[in-house]
Amino acid sequence: MTNQLDLQGGGDKCTRHVAAIETLMEIARALASPCELEAILQQIMFQVSRLLKPKAWSLLLRDDVTGELEFASVMSEAADSLKEGKLPAGRGVAGWVATNGQSLVIPDVRCDERFSAEFDKQHSFTTRSIVCVPVKSQDKVFGVIQLINSLEGGIFDDDDEQILTAIADFAGIAISNSKALDTIKQLVITDDLTGLYNSRYFFEQIEYEMERAKRYQSPLSLVFLDLDYFKNVNDTYGHLTGSRLLAEIGAVVSASIRKTDKAARYGGDEFVIILPQTDRPGALNFALKLHKDLNEKAFYSDNGDRLKVSGSFGVASFPDDALSSNELIALADEAMYLVKATGRNGVRAALTSEARGENY
Repeated sequence: MTNQLDLQGGGDKCTRHVAAIETLMEIARALASPCELEAILQQIMFQVSRLLKPKAWSLLLRDDVTGELEFASVMSEAADSLKEGKLPAGRGVAGWVATNGQSLVIPDVRCDERFSAEFDKQHSFTTRSIVCVPVKSQDKVFGVIQLINSLEGGIFDDDDEQILTAIADFAGIAISNSKALDTIKQLVITDDLTGLYNSRYFFEQIEYEMERAKRYQSPLSLVFLDLDYFKNVNDTYGHLTGSRLLAEIGAVVSASIRKTDKAARYGGDEFVIILPQTDRPGALNFALKLHKDLNEKAFYSDNGDRLKVSGSFGVASFPDDALSSNELIALADEAMYLVKATGRNGVRAALTSEARGENY
C-alpha cells in the first residue's frame, strides 16, 4: 500500500511538472509575439491561475519614485475596489517582497508578522496562505505576483514558489523589454538638450492635433517662442553656458504646460507649444504667463553673473486664425517675428482679417 501511495504521489508531481513546462512554453510564445505589454501580462496571469489555482491573486507594479505598489491585475472578490488602490512601500507581504527582492511562502499568515490584516478587515476576506514572488529582471524589481489561498484547500509550498518564480521571471523580462523599447522611442522624439520634444515629432503632432480638433470641433492653439539676444549669451559666456541656459529654459516651459500640451524645441533658441482644446484668449493668457515667468526667473552664468532672459511670443489659433496646420504654424511664426521687429520681449496674436493682433 505504501509503495502504491508513493507511486501515486510521484505521478502527481510528474503531471504537475509537465503542466508547468507547458505553461512556461505558452508564456514564452506570448513573449515572442508582437502583443502589447498589458496583453502579455494578462496571458501570464491567466496561466498562473490555471496552473496554481489560487482563490485570489494579484499582479502589483512598483512605482519607481515612491516605491508604492499599484494593482495592475487582480482576481478577487474585491477586484473592483483593489484596482484603484495602492500599497505603501514596504507594507505587508507584497511590500516586503518588493523592497527586499526575495520570495515568501507563508503557509499560515497568522504566524508571520509581515502579514497585514488590513485588507481582510476592509473586504471581509480571510487570508490563510500566501506565496509572493518578486517580478524582476537583472536585480531590478518591477513589482510582485501574490497568490492567496489555494482553491484546492491546501497551503502553498516550496514547489508553488519555484513555479511562480519561473513565471515571474518571464513577466520581469516582458516589463524590462517594454521599458527599454519605450526609452528608445522617447529618445527618438526627444531633444537631448532641453528634454522637450524635437521638431520632427512636433510636425507629426501638430498634424494629429489639427485633425483631432476638426473632428471634434474643438479649438487648438500654437505658441511660438524665440529667445531675445540669445546669441549674446553664447558670444559672452560660451556655448556651454548657452546650452545649460537652454536646458533651464526648457524646464521652465515644461513646468508651465498641462499633460495634454506638447512643447518642443523648434530649432536653435526657438520653442513651440501645442495647446489642444485651447482657444485664442486662453493661448494668449498662457503665453503672457510664460513670458512673465521667463522675465522673473533668475538665470546665472557659470561665473555667477545674472542673465537677463526674455522672449518674443507669437500666438495663433484654430479656427479663429487658421484652418490648417501649415497656416497655424505660419501665422504663429509671423506674429512672433512682428514682436521681434517692434522691440522684442512681448506677446502678439496672429494678424488675420478676423482678428488684429496687439502687443501685450
